[in-house]
Amino acid sequence: MKVLRKIIEIDDELCDGCGQCIPSCAEGALQIIDGKARIVADKLCDGLGACMGECPTGALKIVERETEEFDEEAVERHLTEKEKQEPKEKTDMPCGCPSTTIQTFVPSESAQTAHIPAAVGAESESLLSHWPVQIRLIPAKAPFLKGADLLVLADCVAVAFPTLHRDFIKGKVVMMGCPKFDEVQEYVDKFTEIFRTAGIKSITTVVMEVPCCAGLPGFVKKGLEASGQNIPMNEIVISTRGKVLQQQTKAVS
Repeated sequence: MKVLRKIIEIDDELCDGCGQCIPSCAEGALQIIDGKARIVADKLCDGLGACMGECPTGALKIVERETEEFDEEAVERHLTEKEKQEPKEKTDMPCGCPSTTIQTFVPSESAQTAHIPAAVGAESESLLSHWPVQIRLIPAKAPFLKGADLLVLADCVAVAFPTLHRDFIKGKVVMMGCPKFDEVQEYVDKFTEIFRTAGIKSITTVVMEVPCCAGLPGFVKKGLEASGQNIPMNEIVISTRGKVLQQQTKAVS
């Protein structure tokens, strides 16, 4: 039965698919589909607009129109099914993809002190201290996270910033991902658990200047706030030409 009620409307022209609205929707009514925020089903949206304050582009607004009634039971079923479909975290997958195998490295002394050569084909050493590096593949209880200085990196930074290892990776544990294409709530939940249990000493986020990247520091902050921890956080923005455009440090509690 359709009724006249308030519901969220999304402006496709303004929505950049950053996903910052998704964690604020307790009903799970929003999802990124084809690079844009969408309402999964009208009956899942309560029309209260908790998601609106998280949208950096103003793409969300409350309108009044005829649609399905808000259905709390449908919300419960939806959230239960969504939880079942989320991948279970594993710390060891010996028979699975090699990308999920936990590994810890010790960069050589020369790698830690040398500048990364700029010439193509010049010999250099990695400063990476662990594997895997993708946010989705790193278990919250991975041993290399304990007491770490955490570097949360947008995927594209690795291509755009020429001295990534020397300037950002050295001495840090790296977690990489794309806020536009990966699962937003999965990010928030994982960071929450990491901040609660791993004793993280500091957080550095490095993202590109493009709008879709802006969501990544937001997801980290949401995880930090949910964890109840107070950890200093440094936010860095890189231009598409590989220059540092912005840098700020602040504590989030």
